[in-house]
Amino acid sequence: MMKAFLLATTMLVGLSVPATAFAQEAAPSDQTEATEDQGLGEIVVTAQRREESLQRAAVAVTAVGGEDLVNAGITETANLGRLVPSLVVQPTGGTTSFFLRGVGTNSQNSFAENAVAFNFNGIYVGRPTAPAGVFYDLERVEVVKGPQGTLYGRNATGGAINVIPKKPVLGTFGGEGFFEYGNYDSKKSVVALNIPIGDTVALRLAGQVVDRDGYISDGYDDDKGEAFRASLLIEPSDRWSMLLVADYYNQGGKGPGAVLLPEARYTVPALEDRVSISDPRARTAIRQLASGIFAPPFCGGAGNFVNSGCVALPGTDGFLDNEFIGVSATITGDMGFGTLTVVPAYRRSDVNVLTYVPGFAGTIRDVAEQSSLEVRLASNEDQRLRYVVGLFYFGENQETENFFRQGNISTTRFTPRLSTESVAAFGQLTFDITDTLRLVAGGRYTREDKKQLTSVASGGLPGPINPPLSAPFTGDLSFEKFTWKAGLEWDAGPQSLVYANVATGFKSGGFFVAQPPNNTFAPETLTAYTIGAKNRFFDNKLQLNIEAFYWDYNDQQITFVGGVRTAGGIFAQGSTTVNAGKSRIYGAEFEARFAPSRNDLFSLNVQYLSGKYDSLITANFSPTGAPVTTGCRTLGSRLANPGVNGARFYDIDCSGRPTVNSPEWALNLGYERTFELTDQLNLIFGARGNIESSRFMNSNFRPEERQGSFAMADAYATLEDRGGWNITAFINNITDEEVLARAGTRPILDFPVGTLRPPRTYGVRFGFNF
Repeated sequence: MMKAFLLATTMLVGLSVPATAFAQEAAPSDQTEATEDQGLGEIVVTAQRREESLQRAAVAVTAVGGEDLVNAGITETANLGRLVPSLVVQPTGGTTSFFLRGVGTNSQNSFAENAVAFNFNGIYVGRPTAPAGVFYDLERVEVVKGPQGTLYGRNATGGAINVIPKKPVLGTFGGEGFFEYGNYDSKKSVVALNIPIGDTVALRLAGQVVDRDGYISDGYDDDKGEAFRASLLIEPSDRWSMLLVADYYNQGGKGPGAVLLPEARYTVPALEDRVSISDPRARTAIRQLASGIFAPPFCGGAGNFVNSGCVALPGTDGFLDNEFIGVSATITGDMGFGTLTVVPAYRRSDVNVLTYVPGFAGTIRDVAEQSSLEVRLASNEDQRLRYVVGLFYFGENQETENFFRQGNISTTRFTPRLSTESVAAFGQLTFDITDTLRLVAGGRYTREDKKQLTSVASGGLPGPINPPLSAPFTGDLSFEKFTWKAGLEWDAGPQSLVYANVATGFKSGGFFVAQPPNNTFAPETLTAYTIGAKNRFFDNKLQLNIEAFYWDYNDQQITFVGGVRTAGGIFAQGSTTVNAGKSRIYGAEFEARFAPSRNDLFSLNVQYLSGKYDSLITANFSPTGAPVTTGCRTLGSRLANPGVNGARFYDIDCSGRPTVNSPEWALNLGYERTFELTDQLNLIFGARGNIESSRFMNSNFRPEERQGSFAMADAYATLEDRGGWNITAFINNITDEEVLARAGTRPILDFPVGTLRPPRTYGVRFGFNF
């Protein structure tokens, strides 16, 4: 089990030993910026709640600059994984699920919360429906890997995604932006304006409009929205400042779509044709499949599931009609002995979605309001003992209606009123044992309270199809947890850092939609053991970083379509969350950047990942009693509702299977070359590639829901005038690969459906700045 971990550790030590010798020729340790002639420049990150060079941060962080996001055409969260090999992003109708190094949660309804914390402008965003409309006018995006149980807020078991917008600049009037047109009638524009107001105030206004046709037939997988952000910086002195940010996003269009995945029982449209499940060609294939499946008498008998209306076909009327708003303040003050930061914030998401991504109709109406407050005190850096201490509060209220309709045989409606309060106290200390050796220790105490008031209605033949909602039932849950981190950091040379740490993470438990008492799940925890090295060689021209990790993951929260108890004591099909038991994940990540000249830049990122569930047993539900298709071992079955109907539970044992969304190998590589045509004009050519090995998309391990190995490549060419304009021609997914972003099984007829990543896209972008 430890073979790969030990091999990676050996490589790491081998890198750190010559680092000292090489670093003797490197730039002095007090040099924080590298010029164009000195190779790689520094990237400043805030992954540890303070500004520091990425190369001096003793954590695994991938930082993607705002310009790189523009070049990659990323305007939504779902495509971020193209630039970060350890990150898997799954769109699920009206929600988004994140997985980092195999740690994550399938967010399927309004009860869901991600295990990877999403933070915008330093604000934790609670709803999986809400990480949208923020990918424009950005300074950078940071993806922090591993549990963040000390410095970050809620539910950061697997890591954190930090989206950091550009801030106003005092005393400068200027603007920037771009206009873009591409295939699928893609129109995109971003404009930002920086306005000084006297010597101590500056305003930055930024907006984005996106309008693109769907990638699959019937118009699904489109992108339509308008976003606006206003940032006001007030800095009355060099000791105090306040940054006010307000943002708004209106999201429309048809939303994510799905396609039929090939399987042995019937013929489906070819994936390369990107035929929507609501397309007449796909609907004909579903009817053909259903004609050979036995249906109970109340569904018309053999072959009549669809003809009788017991199973409804996907429609073309899906839509997104969402609004998101947020306001926050970041108040920073120099106290003399340290820096005080106060961050109050409020966010509201108003979500109205009709989706057919699961293969049947799902309506999600969700209004969520969250308020948060974080107070941090950070010591000055010029002392032997440094600290960051703080308090955190998060409160959220949701009013929700979810309505899932498979046809006359199964409908589920629930209207939860959810309330969450989370409070925490945290701190992290850094102590200089010597000039080059530091000890790091931190801890966080969290208390979380959750309440619900929920009514449910589960219907379907032979009973009422749409019964009235049940009397509301309540629920109260409380969780307490102390998480911690301990580590060592060693400056092996002026440009070399070696670190080792142990850190823990915690994600609270919660409710799923079912009648009590069996409608809750327990918290999940993770303990991560990490050793890494970050190095710069040859006058900042070569960067070599490596990290090896071993994670113990306990009680992972697994969400699947199971059986839930209804008001009448009858089990019906519904989204169920259970604790998986224990899994272990280990691997290594290697990053290299090489700038042999100021006009050339090579980059490489390779991750090896091995994950396995030591224990994963689920009770899958079949409303008709037919066997459940799975790639795991079926232990047996039992009647769910004896004497009422033929529904059955199938006990499925997936122990020993790989963790989901965990490609064993993931590789990103890129090259950029600048040709200096004149004193004013540059011609820049760039290319990047993404290669990943196979992975399973969900915990049922059905063979058809496995994404095989794939390779994708992008390229671009930019003509840049140093006076302030540029023109870029780009092409993404050059070979037009069909790659799954999500896969699942449509119940009753038991056929697999999937959502695809974008096809080949190309276009032209005109940019400007002044």
